[in-house]
Amino acid sequence: MAKERKIGILVEDHYEELELWYPYHRLREAGWEPVLVGPQKKTYHGKKGSYPATADTTTADVDASRLAALVVPGGYAPDLMRRDPALLALVAAMDRAGRPVAAICHAGWVLISAGIVKGRRVTSFVSIRDDLVNAGAEWTDEEVVVDGNLVTSRHPGDLPAFTTALLRLLD
Repeated sequence: MAKERKIGILVEDHYEELELWYPYHRLREAGWEPVLVGPQKKTYHGKKGSYPATADTTTADVDASRLAALVVPGGYAPDLMRRDPALLALVAAMDRAGRPVAAICHAGWVLISAGIVKGRRVTSFVSIRDDLVNAGAEWTDEEVVVDGNLVTSRHPGDLPAFTTALLRLLD
C-alpha cells in the first residue's frame, strides 16, 4: 500500500498566518498534500486578518489513519482549538499512532488539552511555558525540539527549523 501523502493542518480563527501558510507551502513543495482541518467546514481568518483559510474538512470528519502527520499553528487559535473534543481526539490519535505532530508557538495549549505532553521534551512561545511545565512537560528554550514524533517550536522566526524537522520525520 502506498504511503499516505496527506498532512492535516489545523485551522481556527485568529491563527498566526505565517505558522499556517509557511508549512503549508513548504510541505506542498516537498510533494505532500496539505489538508486544512477545522471544527467546521468554513473560512477562517488569521489574527492579522489577512490570508483567509478555508477548511477542506472538519475535525469530526477527518480520518486520522489517512494522515501522515498533523501541524498545529499558533496565534490565538489554539485557545479556540482546545475547546473542540474532535480536534483533541485527532491530536491524541495521531500521537498514539506515532505519526508526527508538529506544534508551534501557542499550539502547546492544544497538546496539553490532548494529553500528550507529560514526560515529553518541548518548546513553545515563552508565555505558555508554565502551562506546559504544569502539564508535566520538560520545557526548553530552543528553536525546535523533536521528542519522538513530536516537533515543537517557539515562534514564526523558528519556521525554517520547524518545517525542516517535520520533513525529516516524514522521510
